[in-house]
Amino acid sequence: MPMRKRLLLPLCSLLAAPAFAAELQIGVEIPRLEVAEYHRPYVAIWLEKPDQQHVADLAVWYDLKMKDKEGEKWLKDLRQWWRRSGRGLELPVDGVSGATRAVGTHNLTFGGDSAQLKNLPAGEYSLVVEAAREVGGRELLRVPFAWPPRQAEQHQAQGKSELGTVTLQLKP
Repeated sequence: MPMRKRLLLPLCSLLAAPAFAAELQIGVEIPRLEVAEYHRPYVAIWLEKPDQQHVADLAVWYDLKMKDKEGEKWLKDLRQWWRRSGRGLELPVDGVSGATRAVGTHNLTFGGDSAQLKNLPAGEYSLVVEAAREVGGRELLRVPFAWPPRQAEQHQAQGKSELGTVTLQLKP
């Protein structure tokens, strides 16, 4: 094979690679609470611009198994998410809706080619995690970041009541 073709083949394979191979990994800790009546929290996870304009829903955890979709009624308690996105959705949303989670850390991973990120323009964003619990409180955390990442980065926010540590890892 001539030298010129040997050099062009690897170059062509690089050009065929996806533009955004970046990855976003999220860890959401649901803390153990010592309360008389404990209910798993409803949680919404989304991306927004610095002006708090909603960009994409990543996850909504609620009670999917309640009779007559009764669990959807309580999603309004996720006030910020509900105002920005929730009230306009037809639930459940494929790939977004899921069951409530038990105490512990729950991990989500989104590749740059995922439905939520593939059309995300480069820029400044915040990961937003909101939790609300029956007979409990409400909490909202924001983690700012730039997309796409130029290098591996880790960001985090610490909750005080309904959420524990929320981590965001970005990989180029």
